[in-house]
Amino acid sequence: MMIGELSKRTGVSERSLRYYEKKRLISPSRLKNGYREFKESDIEKVQAVQLFLELGLNTDEIYPIISCNNFQATKNNGCTDSAIELYSEKLKSVREQIQHLRDTEQHLEILLKFWREEKKKEERRD
Repeated sequence: MMIGELSKRTGVSERSLRYYEKKRLISPSRLKNGYREFKESDIEKVQAVQLFLELGLNTDEIYPIISCNNFQATKNNGCTDSAIELYSEKLKSVREQIQHLRDTEQHLEILLKFWREEKKKEERRD
């Protein structure tokens, strides 16, 4: 299939698909006229890339996972170790972001409470 069809079938822009190729996340073959030719399996790869991007991974982080023989962990291919390391690091980062948001929430609640009390004081003076 051509890039336009892959774009329609995945909902990913042609520009993004070219970028994924540049980052080696997908590897289309080339026809004699230079056009890219994608396989049906590229649909699954593009969908996986989209999922990983939604999880907050960048393309450099995605590459080691997506390059594992169609996501198959086989003895000594390193996919399992790469996946565990990547997901562990990402989970740690997400947990840190959640804690930061909780801290921010608490500070905002304190500030909001303070300013609401100040408003009540002003209204009593009037």
